[in-house]
Amino acid sequence: MQLTDSRDIKASPDTVWAAILDPEVLMASIPGCESLTGSPEEGYEAVVVQKVGPVKARFTGVVKLSDIDPGRAVTITGEGKGGPAGFAKGGAKVTLAPEGEGTRLSYEVEAMVGGKLAQLGSRIIDGFARKLADQFFERFQETIEGPPDPQAPDPEGDGEKKGWLKRAFGG
Repeated sequence: MQLTDSRDIKASPDTVWAAILDPEVLMASIPGCESLTGSPEEGYEAVVVQKVGPVKARFTGVVKLSDIDPGRAVTITGEGKGGPAGFAKGGAKVTLAPEGEGTRLSYEVEAMVGGKLAQLGSRIIDGFARKLADQFFERFQETIEGPPDPQAPDPEGDGEKKGWLKRAFGG
């Protein structure tokens, strides 16, 4: 399964880049992530629980950052084993470019599964992988920008809602 898409994030490329390298942001962005330990240089160990069709599994595996072009591009790859459910692996090539007052984050995602998961059929797997990628990048964007809901409480009382990362970096 392959997917290509982009998102416009209301933050500077430097702020978005810092978020990509932040393990807390990655953990918050990965749907079903129970733990993520490690560093951008050495890679991360992750535990993720996912339900794909009728199969629910706890995947343990690694997440690595490679092809790093600071401030511009990175490839995020992950591989996990889900016991009897099988395995899942994939990656996203992420590029950043200034867009107006924000950043255009573009991504190319590729995913593969094996074991019981592969027996579910490509329609279910492709739909799940697409949904997972969308959720990851949507959560990533919300972590930086703050809640999209205009009715959400404004913790700073200044009329502008910001994600914790954006407040921290002043983006």
